[in-house]
Amino acid sequence: MDSKKWIITFFATIVFIGAGIIGFNFFVDPYGVFDNIGIEWPSYEMTMNPRAAKITYLKDHHEEYDSYIIGCSSTSSFPTEQLNEYFDASFYNMIMYGADTLDTEQTARYLIENYEVKNLIINIYLDNAVEYDWTRDSLSYQMSPEVSGENPLGFYSKYLFLDPRVSLKKIKDLRQDTYLQQGFDVFNAETGAYDKKVRDAEHIGNMEEYLAAYPAFVNYPTVEKSIDEEAVAGTLKSIAAIRDLCEQKGIRFMVVCAPVYQEYLSYFDWDAVEDFYTRLASVTPYWDFSMSSVSCEPRYFYDETHFRNCVGKMALARIAGDDSVYIPEDFGVYVTPDNAEEHFREAKQAVALDAEENTADVPVLMYHHIDEQGDDSAIITPELFEQQIAALKEAGYTAVMPDDLLAYVNEGAELPDKPVVITFDDGYLSNYEYAYPILKQYGMCATIFVIGSTVGNTEHYKDTEYPITPHFSFEQAQEMIDSGVISIQSHTYDMHQWADYESGRARQNILRWEDESEEDYRKALTEDCEKERQAILDNTTESSVHVLAYPGGANDILAQETLQENGFDVTFTITPGCNTLVRGIPQSLIGMKRYNICESVSVDQVLEWVSAARG
Repeated sequence: MDSKKWIITFFATIVFIGAGIIGFNFFVDPYGVFDNIGIEWPSYEMTMNPRAAKITYLKDHHEEYDSYIIGCSSTSSFPTEQLNEYFDASFYNMIMYGADTLDTEQTARYLIENYEVKNLIINIYLDNAVEYDWTRDSLSYQMSPEVSGENPLGFYSKYLFLDPRVSLKKIKDLRQDTYLQQGFDVFNAETGAYDKKVRDAEHIGNMEEYLAAYPAFVNYPTVEKSIDEEAVAGTLKSIAAIRDLCEQKGIRFMVVCAPVYQEYLSYFDWDAVEDFYTRLASVTPYWDFSMSSVSCEPRYFYDETHFRNCVGKMALARIAGDDSVYIPEDFGVYVTPDNAEEHFREAKQAVALDAEENTADVPVLMYHHIDEQGDDSAIITPELFEQQIAALKEAGYTAVMPDDLLAYVNEGAELPDKPVVITFDDGYLSNYEYAYPILKQYGMCATIFVIGSTVGNTEHYKDTEYPITPHFSFEQAQEMIDSGVISIQSHTYDMHQWADYESGRARQNILRWEDESEEDYRKALTEDCEKERQAILDNTTESSVHVLAYPGGANDILAQETLQENGFDVTFTITPGCNTLVRGIPQSLIGMKRYNICESVSVDQVLEWVSAARG
């Protein structure tokens, strides 16, 4: 081959390879910038670049939304469910990594000029007074040219000539995708917010346990940040521009200042912080949640600037005037030029809520079967059971139901001075014959978690290798419910079986089988949840079935999230220990601990366990 042909072949090869890379990147589109022409996976693409991928997503889905909330990553913690309820709207969450106020203004302008917008909420973060028009080279921070006004050729070329390994990773990750959030798939495309299924299913209890799980709160680093006058001026200018545009278009406009952890505010000079927020009030009134008693409670936060969705729910309830939701008294003030000075003077003095006011330690006792022959596993004699209940009563303990715990956490309702929760698993006939009259005699109450498939079952499996202990009937359950002494809740319909008690494979708990797909597993658990709920609701006057005791105590995040999706907001394990409930944090009702009671547990031991809850 002569040199001329070699050169032509060489350059042709380069062109061919380049065209292949361009075509591959265009089709796979890991950052979601090419209008979903190839492999469409919005939640992945939003993870790579929420600024661009959300604009791409809205091109196909904007008719599903009429309102938007825009801002940095903490914006995600204002739940769209509550926004929709309180504003009678369909919100989309336009959170962007590290959004400065120019990003917010450009995004707001694009949405208003291209789509129907009824409500527009802007989340202002204190770093918006530190940096404005912050330029980043990372492809995860690039704004779509329709939004920023950038030259489209320059924008798209960045993604067309991308390292093809990035596109290959999308294909690889797609094969490894699961129902639960993974690092490459952190967004819920339908809401625009972070997918928090995993975090919302984790148990949150006492402070010691929480700090062990989130050690960053133990020793925060010392950092200094400075309010920048140019950034402040730019932010105020952008907010004014959005305000004016909303007024012209008849759009309801609102600014909120998200809560931050107290250590974050210590990075700044307070006078400069107060000056920024006061000047913001001169541009527009706004709801301020930045500093309050909430800022002093680490369990309300993931880190210094990211708060939990339950805190966002409290903030929105304050805005909407919803008194049914627990809200700390000092959390949320509508700031105007008239009250700004007074508000920030008080906010500077914010302290944590008193533990006795904001938390409650609640012991839970777990019983199973009552029989004249007790054992060291799950059976207690009627005599010992009565002695324990009598001792609790004499010691001043008040038995409460799971609904009382739910009201304490979600609504701020009060609990008695010495609460205790009494539970029974499985639904044995002995609960009706022995426990029910004893509880009624002493003015105590209990929750029984029944296995739906065995309610009233005294004959089935009698002659098999695994004979069943008699269970009470729905008629007997109704009698107990009518007395106000007993609540009937779920131990699953048929996911607490005895292994191989009949042909085929039996489920002994709610965990997924190793060879079972996620889809099949979630379908099976969902169907069981509904079957159990309907069995109880159709045969008794229980108003709601939303509490569940894990069969055998077995549980994981996938199971818990599926239960929550199916309306089970209070769950119990068999792990021994006391429970700390935190007002405003529903995760403190997930995976609650219980003390197992059997014949070897003395009255003194029960009293020791429940008294430990009071320190």
